[in-house]
Amino acid sequence: MRVVIDLSEEDLEHFRGAMRRAKEAAQHLSPEEITGAAQKLFEDTQGVQVPEFVSSRMKRLGTLIGMVHDKNWGITDAERHEILSALTYFSDPNDAIPDTIPVLGFLDDAIMIELVVEELKHEIDAYEDFCSFRAQTIADQGEGAADGLDRDDWLQQRQDELLDRMRGRRSRDGSYGDRGGFSLFSIR
Repeated sequence: MRVVIDLSEEDLEHFRGAMRRAKEAAQHLSPEEITGAAQKLFEDTQGVQVPEFVSSRMKRLGTLIGMVHDKNWGITDAERHEILSALTYFSDPNDAIPDTIPVLGFLDDAIMIELVVEELKHEIDAYEDFCSFRAQTIADQGEGAADGLDRDDWLQQRQDELLDRMRGRRSRDGSYGDRGGFSLFSIR
């Protein structure tokens, strides 16, 4: 069975209001308490049968938690604050649908994760690419190769890839000199 839910702007405002209330309620919580509550929600969904919509969103929640704790990713304080702010909803035990309700209990959490992911999609994509880079480095060079591997290494590797791609395109397209004997860079 397939169930499709269209959220209107009014519906989305309900979730935005819930996020604002959660942020206010979580002001006294430490970053560890916020990520701990999000981690608990993540773990709670791992041991039960949940719809694919929920399970796929929970994986993204795991990514957000990883972004905060991964020392090698090296996010700024502003980025850390933004992610922690997004995670505060999951520290509220009184969310819109109690998690104890079978099948539907995690639906509001999944919707909120989807909204957070949409807002932080570029940061999440970059972090997931960094994790893939680290995993590939380990696969290619062994476990010790990832020691000290950080965001700067990832950025350098991406820059090198872009330069290689540019050079490959230039050689594939032919040099300027191959176009009728004229080149901007030749000396005659």
